[in-house]
Amino acid sequence: MGHHGRMRRWNGWGDEAVETRLGDEGRRFLETRVGPARPVGDAALADVVAAVPPSRLAAHPLLSHDPELRVRRARGQSFADWTALRAGRLDAVPDAVARPVDGAQVRELIEHARTVGARLIPYGGGTSVVGGVTTRPSPDPLITVDLGSLAGIRDLDERSGLVTVGSGTTGPALATALAARGLAIGHEPQSWELATVGGWVAARGSGLRSQGVGRIEQLFAGGVLEAPAGTLDMPAFPASAAGPDLRQLVLGSEGRLGILTDVVLRAMPLPELDRLDAWALPGWAAGEEAVRAVARARPVLDILRLSTPVETRTLLAFVDRPSQMRALSAYLRARRVPSDWALLLVGVAGRRRVAKAARAEAASILRSFKAVPVPALAATWSRTRFRSPYLRNALWAAGYGADTLETATDWTRLPALLARLEATIEQALAPRGERVHVLTHLSHLYPSGSSLYLTFLFRLAAGPEETLDRWRTIKRAASETISAEGATISHHHGVGVDHAPYLAAEKGPLGMAALEAMVRTFDPEGLMNPGVLLSDRHG
Repeated sequence: MGHHGRMRRWNGWGDEAVETRLGDEGRRFLETRVGPARPVGDAALADVVAAVPPSRLAAHPLLSHDPELRVRRARGQSFADWTALRAGRLDAVPDAVARPVDGAQVRELIEHARTVGARLIPYGGGTSVVGGVTTRPSPDPLITVDLGSLAGIRDLDERSGLVTVGSGTTGPALATALAARGLAIGHEPQSWELATVGGWVAARGSGLRSQGVGRIEQLFAGGVLEAPAGTLDMPAFPASAAGPDLRQLVLGSEGRLGILTDVVLRAMPLPELDRLDAWALPGWAAGEEAVRAVARARPVLDILRLSTPVETRTLLAFVDRPSQMRALSAYLRARRVPSDWALLLVGVAGRRRVAKAARAEAASILRSFKAVPVPALAATWSRTRFRSPYLRNALWAAGYGADTLETATDWTRLPALLARLEATIEQALAPRGERVHVLTHLSHLYPSGSSLYLTFLFRLAAGPEETLDRWRTIKRAASETISAEGATISHHHGVGVDHAPYLAAEKGPLGMAALEAMVRTFDPEGLMNPGVLLSDRHG
């Protein structure tokens, strides 16, 4: 069961009851960009469950061998995960699923895994898009550790603004509980509906509002990690110079070091003012210079997000309110905005006076780059922003594959990286006679540079092997380009299995040796999440 008793979709995103449809405008748009597509049909859950092999593990009070639960916890949200689930071709499912309710049961599980020679895969919201929770064929039995029962607020120090929560707590549950006390965390990733606090930390995530509240590393104050080698207590100091910060090892460790049970987060007062503005910038060059100027001026913004002209046009095609779009076009023509304009979203949140000042400061910089306000689009985006993961379900049903990838680099390298990445992805399937539509935005901006977030759409093939091969071809070409350009292989999606081959190029031999030594220290026998983060030698 999903949260609040709703049923979670087993082979796609989100709540089964939420149906999204690809509108006529969106379909026509895609047909002109990548060609008409045919739905490929999905396997039935009952058939997939019927094919689950018997568990290699004996019965134990903490383990469930239920075949449907094992299928539902076998995969995350990566494109490879989706392809396997939709085709009903799982090359592995966990031998058992455990649902510990506290740190003591987590310790017991680790001891049990050691005794029976099993490996543990920590599973929070199951939202990894890089293979971070994927069950893969293994000579050893596999136990997926569903952390959903490690949920809720354990302690709230309102004076210090520190909240201790179970690592399996979801964003919406935490936000609701804190709002009753006039507090917020403000970490809102795209996976908000399902992702857990432990997952935010383990994958070193970033939220839509990171411009203001910061990335998870600014919000993560401390907590408890249960590792095979022992328990790591991380006190929530406001700051410390007592040697290297061990919290930084846990951030981005993706379950390789152990299982986070408790997480201490820095909460803040609920904002008095929370406001989003949309702007049209006359072309990409103007847009890029405008956001760089804003990022370097450092007004206290919550959201700063710039779409390329292609992404802007694509977003408008999917709005599916033709009358609203006609009115918008007329308005922009009257304001003499060129047709290849770029959409910029600017959000402020916080104390009224400070937020208003930041909004005015950003507006004055943007106007100097001939930006024009488009209020209608701010409202549309606010209303639909957590709906976009559901669009992936609708696209698949219509015969289109969609995936995203992201990176970050400095302002000097950004223009060349963006041009090369988009060209690489667009041409990736040309030898097969297939087209790829790619759209990009700058989603998290810094004084020294920005992240680049790319979405690519292509046609699904008749069979899952060819579909997966198309995706791999695009992903490999893009990852090699990112690596060659000296950009990071992940700004906020983590490493998982998909990015592990590219990590050494970024970290260097000494850096990789340090990471491997760290994993051996916390997990000497290699019980934890084999193959994730570090391509495995022992698992």
